[in-house]
Amino acid sequence: MEIIQIIYNEGLGFLRISQAWEILQAGEFSAFTTYDGIRAFIVPIIPLLLIFEFILGLTHKKPQAKVYKINFLIYVANRFIGRFISLGMIVLCIGLFEKYAPIQTTLTWYWFVYGYIVWEFGHFIYHYLGHKVRLFWCLHSTHHAPENMNLSVTHAHFFLEAPYADTIRTTVCILLGVQPEMLFIIMFIDGTYGAFIHVGENMIKDARFGFLNKIMLTPSHHRVHHARNPLYIDTNFCNLLNIWDKVFGTYQEERLEVKVDYGINRKMDSGSFFDVYFGEFLALGRDVFNTPRLINKILYIIMPPGWHHTGEHRTAAIVRNGYLEHGATQDQ
Repeated sequence: MEIIQIIYNEGLGFLRISQAWEILQAGEFSAFTTYDGIRAFIVPIIPLLLIFEFILGLTHKKPQAKVYKINFLIYVANRFIGRFISLGMIVLCIGLFEKYAPIQTTLTWYWFVYGYIVWEFGHFIYHYLGHKVRLFWCLHSTHHAPENMNLSVTHAHFFLEAPYADTIRTTVCILLGVQPEMLFIIMFIDGTYGAFIHVGENMIKDARFGFLNKIMLTPSHHRVHHARNPLYIDTNFCNLLNIWDKVFGTYQEERLEVKVDYGINRKMDSGSFFDVYFGEFLALGRDVFNTPRLINKILYIIMPPGWHHTGEHRTAAIVRNGYLEHGATQDQ
């Protein structure tokens, strides 16, 4: 019976419906008009959509079982450790840096817009470094390993990635005056939307969303981000607002004639939990161990993936620029 109770509690924890269920049982429907009530109502949507998406995959005979299996194992592995470390880093950064902020926001709509733009800047920095510094890519690559897109990819993260991401995002926001209360509201909105943009083609085939595709990041943009195609690789680092991708030249829309090819460029077994979770660390370790000279060992750690001490680089920037130059030549 204890095992059944544990499974039941874990199921509720995954679906995140406990708080909403308590409100419904108590009949206190007015609670849904408060921030906590709204949050309790919204947070189960993504897990329920994930289940619905999986069922749709079964009906279309495209269940992507390997992807769901590995991402479920990662979810179980990360269930507690990463979450607590991440929360600790958020609290630490607030305590360390809030006193140095030159301004302080208030809970007004215009400061909220400012706060969200600042948050997206912090997210862009973390995400960009996660692709351009090989050590950070080791933390982030688990998220890019799945070779199909679906909502379970939301849970595919190395357990130290969230603490690393939240350290950068929180530090940027707090130093630029985003008050903690507003920061947590933004985190909730961004986390919910950030999960949704992983929705797969089984549920939404054309995810460009019409005119919204021009003013915000849609699931279509994030599918591009997860692609290893030369045209798409290392683009669309923002989460909701595309402002910083456009500022820094990393914005890329999906082209229907260029089918998204999901995954990473390293040869790997995407059905192996060990390879998905630790494979990039092992590859980095081999490069550091085998290369001559200390400076090269350091460069392997801090340079982008694809950097090579012989000068035969295959970084994402080189691959993409070569593709764009070739395409431009073909068009002339």
